[in-house]
Amino acid sequence: MNIGKLSQTVGISAKMIRYYEQIGLIPAVSRSNAGYRSYSDQDAERLKFIRSSRSLGFSVAEIADLLDLWNNKNRHSADVKQLALSHIEKLEIRITELQKMTNTLQNLINCCAGDHRPNCPILEGLQKQDIELQESYHQNDSLSVSPLAQQKVK
Repeated sequence: MNIGKLSQTVGISAKMIRYYEQIGLIPAVSRSNAGYRSYSDQDAERLKFIRSSRSLGFSVAEIADLLDLWNNKNRHSADVKQLALSHIEKLEIRITELQKMTNTLQNLINCCAGDHRPNCPILEGLQKQDIELQESYHQNDSLSVSPLAQQKVK
């Protein structure tokens, strides 16, 4: 099947399918005489596995490990379980970090009157935030776009 059909079948964009091929999560596929990629049902199943793993928050490296285990019929389920437990630990750390961010932002919001005056405790609080706090959350900068930035694009 071609990449468009595969994309519809597995619910992953063609761009992501090409990316997964580029980084080796799926093997390079054969091409037709016209140069189009030709995917198999096995490729579709592998991509569904990748999509499910991504929806649970596994990193690309972790997915590569999971795929290796999935393809290894001599695997030990203990290895899979350990990888999943390790992922849960990372998720719990992330949840704690998100809760800290929520609490900090809620405290700033509680200090803001939200009226017509120009002074804003939220902006002042963001300016004064501890450097350590800023660095720990810096990794999230590219993961989201603010509603204000979205409005500017429109």
